Amino acid sequence: MTSTRKPILESAPLGPRWPCLDPFLFCAHHDDAYPAGDGSLGVQAVELEGREMGSDFSARDGFSMYHGDSVPGFPGHPHRGFETVTLVRKGLIDHSDSLGAAARFGGGDVQWLTAGKGIQHSEMFPLLHSDRPNPLELFQIWLNLPAHSKMVAPHFTMFWNERIPRLEHADADGRKTTVTVVAGELPGAGRPLAPPPESWASQAEGDVAIWTLALESGARWTLPRARGAETHRMLYFFVGQSLQIAGQGVDSHQALHIDAQSDLELVNTGGDLVELVLLQGRPIGEPVAQYGPFVMNTQQEIMQAMQDYRRTRFGGWPWKSDDPVHGSEWRRFARYPGAQHDDLPPAALEAAR
Repeated sequence: MTSTRKPILESAPLGPRWPCLDPFLFCAHHDDAYPAGDGSLGVQAVELEGREMGSDFSARDGFSMYHGDSVPGFPGHPHRGFETVTLVRKGLIDHSDSLGAAARFGGGDVQWLTAGKGIQHSEMFPLLHSDRPNPLELFQIWLNLPAHSKMVAPHFTMFWNERIPRLEHADADGRKTTVTVVAGELPGAGRPLAPPPESWASQAEGDVAIWTLALESGARWTLPRARGAETHRMLYFFVGQSLQIAGQGVDSHQALHIDAQSDLELVNTGGDLVELVLLQGRPIGEPVAQYGPFVMNTQQEIMQAMQDYRRTRFGGWPWKSDDPVHGSEWRRFARYPGAQHDDLPPAALEAAR
């Protein structure tokens, strides 16, 4: 029996912040062509002339400083009531937080942070190379928490690139599709990594998936239907010329609300690689009240979050500066409060033995 459902329910052009559906709040795509560094992990002073320092989202000369001073990025700032999931495609991020945790990650790594009742963190983009450019590309996804989890203890974890499961599929003509599975189950990809315990992604009814897809020119792969009847799916087409979704053509970069209850064949109809991000989940279905970095259910809870932050600073800030960076060595690591040893990716573990 042939389905009469449309494969694409809605679409919108992509910008730097991508529209999302409940349980996701938004997805920011940062793609910055940082120049050679100044030798101190920052941008050379000549490159900073004419920028609105402290709040530079200009993309002038192919990059923004955001809220950084000499090192680009986001110095210490608070969050409450949701989660950040940060996927780094190029470059490095230096993380520091009010729990005392620190990390340097990039090149396919994913950081998952449950803000819960409140945390401060900084996300800086160190320019390690002073003799060549320092490109950075990442996605930061904001995933909501249900009301009963908004005030849980903060939780920080790393998904190292080497451990993230992947499905590699060759179609009848040998053309490859690779699906990287950050969250959610995908047959053939292996066992998924465990999301933080209080995440909506840890609840079976949440049916959350976060995948990235790469299709070679001409490649075909069938996206299997979601498990839940109430699950929503967004598919973001951000690299490539054109593709088809169950026969419907897409020839520009778009955010696509697609049918989650049907198997959909994806075909790369252009000459270049096609890359996509998939965000899937069953809606939490609760009111959302947001003020900047606070996401709660009511305005009264937002006011309480602001008062709590002014009073407690969500545990304070144990770092010497608002924008700490972690040295000039290209070394990925995560350091958790109370841990006797750093958490390292498998390649680094082998090198240390």
